[in-house]
Amino acid sequence: MNKKILGAALGLAVLAASTAASAHVDVAIGLGIPGAVYVPAEPVYAPPPPVVYAPAPVAVRYGGDEDWRAREWRERREWREREWRRQEWREHEWRERRDWRGY
Repeated sequence: MNKKILGAALGLAVLAASTAASAHVDVAIGLGIPGAVYVPAEPVYAPPPPVVYAPAPVAVRYGGDEDWRAREWRERREWREREWRRQEWREHEWRERRDWRGY
């Protein structure tokens, strides 16, 4: 029973493959007309357009086109730097008030 099912499936697969292989076959026959000559038209040369000088474009950068990740990274870095400077200043003031000499 299994051999019959396997044979039927194999036969269907072969038929499907053969129809898929011959799906897009075209046969064309080309006939040329003797004595037909193609003559291209004469080229027409137009004068070049006049040169126009304009001021250089001004580059404008809007704040909205920046990536939010880059903006957040920059803001966090600036915040850390402000906190670090504030902490350094606090320690400086503490040392000045306490007459701390560092040894």
